[in-house]
Amino acid sequence: MNQQSNSCCGPGYASPEAAMQAKQEKLLYTIALYTGTGIEEPDYLATVDVDPNSLTYSQVIHRLPMPYIGDELHHFGWNACSSCHDDVSKSRRFLVIPGQRSSRIYIIDTADELAPKLHKVIEPEEIKQKTNLTAPHTVHCLADGQVMISMLGDSTGNGPGGFLLLDNNFDVTGRWEKNSDAMHFNYDFWYQPRHNVMVSSEWGAPKTYYPGFDLDDVKAGNYGQSLHFWDWSKHEIIHNFDLGEEGLIPLEVRFHHNPDSTHGFVGAALSSNIWHWHKSNSDWEIEKVIDIPSVEVEGWSIPVPSLITDILLSMDDRYLYFSNWLHGDIRQYDISDPSKPKLTGQVWCGGLLGKSSEVAGKKLPGGPQMLQLSLDGKRLYATNSLFSTWDNQFYPELSQAGSYLLQIDCDTEKGGMKINQNFYIDFGTEPAGPSRAHEMRYPGGDCTSDIWV
Repeated sequence: MNQQSNSCCGPGYASPEAAMQAKQEKLLYTIALYTGTGIEEPDYLATVDVDPNSLTYSQVIHRLPMPYIGDELHHFGWNACSSCHDDVSKSRRFLVIPGQRSSRIYIIDTADELAPKLHKVIEPEEIKQKTNLTAPHTVHCLADGQVMISMLGDSTGNGPGGFLLLDNNFDVTGRWEKNSDAMHFNYDFWYQPRHNVMVSSEWGAPKTYYPGFDLDDVKAGNYGQSLHFWDWSKHEIIHNFDLGEEGLIPLEVRFHHNPDSTHGFVGAALSSNIWHWHKSNSDWEIEKVIDIPSVEVEGWSIPVPSLITDILLSMDDRYLYFSNWLHGDIRQYDISDPSKPKLTGQVWCGGLLGKSSEVAGKKLPGGPQMLQLSLDGKRLYATNSLFSTWDNQFYPELSQAGSYLLQIDCDTEKGGMKINQNFYIDFGTEPAGPSRAHEMRYPGGDCTSDIWV
């Protein structure tokens, strides 16, 4: 079931165009959590069969529990991707899976893609001692073989955090940035070496968001509203964009996959809008291009924001997808003109507005959250857990119902989306009890981890 056989050199693909020609994904890995559910079991890595020709299609076929309880596994990534494609000594074999709450980092060996195994554990004490950092989030492999992880807090849970580096042996080597004084907070990042730039975003300090969401924290300025543009070679911030109240809590950042392009997007969760950046006449510029209006909902004291929590771009840079976790819909936009996105598709997958239909006879709990797209752009996968305390606050039923994992068929020619009624992973029926699924990856690489240099 090896899905990297089309690699002629190192891991990944020679170009985004080559990635789009890869074989259809057959396996999907997703994080599944018991943290915050009341079930005293460790979080785990679930292997899901997504091969429609398989007898175990649309089933969890393997579970790898972590050795500790309460990690809050969250985002994860690979030790190598297309940035290392020219290096025959590298392979996309190890998953790097951090615990958001524990600050523990697990290295998982996927030599057996069906049944991954634990390879190494990096303990939080070592990370704090060597870097004074906690709360790991985004994982990206670098072209030189190192792994870089955004860290959202210092050793006491305060901002702004920084960026952790692991070497080829997954040993902590220190911090990437020269200083983080120009940051208030940290969250996601994406680098684009051909333009000597990295862009990073802001959520908040761990001690702020760990307990749950409090509107008073927004008023107090305890959540981020800035994008940071870094000199990739000098490891220094060269420009800050303060998005103000129109850009509260900018989360996932996505550059075009085409490494020659300077275009990129970020979703501001609380302001519920999408921002587009690009470089013009040697200067970086940013503009708001999509706004989702808040909606009055019975029982809520304020109009409910859509809460854009994940975004991604198709490998050909034609479509932008994002999830509105509170409203309950996933949207597809044609971004052939990045400054003028056009809505081309929408599906409802739960949410507070009551517009969702059933899937495979199941009522969908929670709202759509994490997204992953097939390399050819035809299949979009979605899960519905955001963060344990936030789940418990906004969708308390999730701790009993567990997560879903959906597959959505995408029209790559004319645009459009339709939920696949033949695919439904019900994490409410897991052996140890209902669990909550978060980020997803494929063994062959995906639209949110591969970077070309």
